[in-house]
Amino acid sequence: MTNPAGFWVRLLASIMDSLVISVPLGIIFYLLTGNWEDESFSSLLNILYSIIVPILWYGYTVGKRIMKIRIVKVDGSKLGIGAMLMRVVVAALIYIVTLGIAAIVSAFMVGLREDKRAIHDLIAGTYVTYNAPGDEEDFVVNE
Repeated sequence: MTNPAGFWVRLLASIMDSLVISVPLGIIFYLLTGNWEDESFSSLLNILYSIIVPILWYGYTVGKRIMKIRIVKVDGSKLGIGAMLMRVVVAALIYIVTLGIAAIVSAFMVGLREDKRAIHDLIAGTYVTYNAPGDEEDFVVNE
């Protein structure tokens, strides 16, 4: 595992994803339905975006691509649906069940851990790196 991305760059990538994806989707949804307030529709699209785009685009989302960081598997294998479901859905459930405390802990983990892995990274066996596809060395974390 090389070149892990820290808290601030990951936060900026997340904000960019929100701006680049959520705002246009909201406008399109409003134009189609005349309603700004259907949270379930936008939440579903955001979840699908968070799961599918990194699988198809070598670990990048739009925000991560802009910030030149991407999600990779710790063991060097290809990022797949299982890892992304664990990273997005299972982690979200944990964050909800703990009333956001786990999300705060995750933020500190990314800021303080040497490997910069959050709870969702540990669950999914992933990390976020600055390395471009093909640049990372094989590395297995003893979990």
